[in-house]
Amino acid sequence: MRTHIFPLLTIFLLSLSSSSSSSSNLIKDTCKKCSDTDPNIRYNFCTSSFNSSPDSNQTTDLRQLGLVSIRLTKNNVTSTRHFIKHLLRDDKNKKMNNNNNTITNTTTKLDPYVKACLNDCMELYSDAVSTIKLAVKDYKAKRYDDANIGLSSVIDASTTCEDGFKENDNSKNKSKNHVVSPLTKRNDNAFQLTAISLSIINMLRN
Repeated sequence: MRTHIFPLLTIFLLSLSSSSSSSSNLIKDTCKKCSDTDPNIRYNFCTSSFNSSPDSNQTTDLRQLGLVSIRLTKNNVTSTRHFIKHLLRDDKNKKMNNNNNTITNTTTKLDPYVKACLNDCMELYSDAVSTIKLAVKDYKAKRYDDANIGLSSVIDASTTCEDGFKENDNSKNKSKNHVVSPLTKRNDNAFQLTAISLSIINMLRN
């Protein structure tokens, strides 16, 4: 019985290695095409995003990889929504008193304009979560046009959210302080992840 174990184990390991290599090449080739056709997509961001998902190692074709990309976008959008919710709720920070090493609660108020922007972003990302769930269903059913429309609205949500913070600099009713968006990186990630999904859909349709 034991004489059969090692050959089978070797075959299994070779199969895993071959599958992993195939998935890696698929990711690299796809990200190269995405970054070549869309200047908003960075190749390194694309490959690192796919490599962060265990599902990517199981992909054997472009369609499967496209589903992984949409799920990555969904995770990002959901996470960003929770982050915004946390920012709006977190009006108290615990600070250590250096004199007696005690922890005290101090209220920190958000800039009114920032709070208004965050509320707008909360609404945008809440809608995006629902939209992307439908996009997943459309994609699985090969309704690529419908999936494209839904994902395009997610890109709009990320850009509209970020632009809201910038509008303060051009507004007549400016806040006292320069407004800095706390969501810049998250909005950029959402934009790129969605752009990757859209790029893959375009490849599948051609």
